[in-house]
Amino acid sequence: MTGALDRRALASLLERPELRRLLEVFNDRAEETRIVGGAVRNALLGRPVTEVDCTTTMLPDATVKRARQAGFKAVPTGIEHGTITVIVDGEPFEITTLREDVETDGRHAVVHFGRDFARDARRRDFTINALSLGLDGQLYDYTGGEADLAARRVRFIGDARTRIREDFLRIMRFFRFHAEYAQGEPDAEGLAASGAERQGLSILSKERIRHELLKLLVARRAEETIRILAEHGFLTGLLGGVAEFGRFGRVAAGDGDHPGAIWRLAALAVLVEEDAGRLRDELRLSNDEHRHLVAYARLLSLLKTRTLPLDAQAIRRLVADHDPASLGLALAAMAGEPVPVVHDEGRKALERYRSGAEPVPVFPLRGADLVEGGVPKGPKIGEMLAQARQAWLAEGCRTDADYARDLLRRVLEPGSRTG
Repeated sequence: MTGALDRRALASLLERPELRRLLEVFNDRAEETRIVGGAVRNALLGRPVTEVDCTTTMLPDATVKRARQAGFKAVPTGIEHGTITVIVDGEPFEITTLREDVETDGRHAVVHFGRDFARDARRRDFTINALSLGLDGQLYDYTGGEADLAARRVRFIGDARTRIREDFLRIMRFFRFHAEYAQGEPDAEGLAASGAERQGLSILSKERIRHELLKLLVARRAEETIRILAEHGFLTGLLGGVAEFGRFGRVAAGDGDHPGAIWRLAALAVLVEEDAGRLRDELRLSNDEHRHLVAYARLLSLLKTRTLPLDAQAIRRLVADHDPASLGLALAAMAGEPVPVVHDEGRKALERYRSGAEPVPVFPLRGADLVEGGVPKGPKIGEMLAQARQAWLAEGCRTDADYARDLLRRVLEPGSRTG
């Protein structure tokens, strides 16, 4: 399958005022600077271009000097690798000196700076990432990237195994770029090389693996690509456990809803709470990300026991104890399973809470209320509040002042029943 490329978008890219100013400053008879990589690729595909990277014949120190002479701010964000961030009227651009690999070990590369655009292009990973665009509008293609882009094909530059051995993370990038940009089956050579070199993933940091996997999970063809990863023996090693394709597919499909990567990871790989802890360790997840996975796991466990359909009142009780986004994700993942059954009124109620049209009910009593009512500070306060909260949930999670006063009265009355 093939698709047309948008050459006019390249001209529009060059018309961006800040970018054009940058290129005019960094191009003269002695030096040349071009737009490279993702900005060129996405423009040709008619996709949004949010970040623009450039490559230049100038050495890093010269790049900094020329930027500052032009009144631009220059930040040496990766000067050891030849990268300077140049800020023009508030818009940042990364400019990297042309490079040639001298030595690689599967994780890092030792590079020398060069002046040859073709050699710089051939050291990159995929043909579609090696395109460059000059100030004059000329598109440079040294690796067949334009044809691959038109064919919606992700292909390594040169010998695939050689490219992978330079940096084993390229295995993950191969699948991620396939999920985002390709049609049909993965490139056969790239797939075979990835399989042959898969053990190289073990030498990479878990943080680098995590970064690529989470990007893959939100790519356009994530569901299909995740199945390819599983079929070819990659997925179990990445997750450290089993995958739930049905739930992931339902969440990824969504009805106009696009949950973030951590939610998709939950749908794919969390079946019980212990899975959340395993994924935290396997992928070096943050505490906040781990918390999302735990919340999802607990909801799965709770919802599996729901024998009665979820109506609007049941949803109200659930969102009082569980974040509406987590609840929405869990219900989307479990859609079509025997339990839970969700009434239409329940779905509408959940949407109101998720959109903010209706506020999530908040338990109306605090420990201070009990202290003011004469209860001494101590463990008893927590016990009484827990009992009152159970009554509040059972009674529909009312939040009006009259109900709060009545609930407090019942809590404080000796021998009263709040549940």
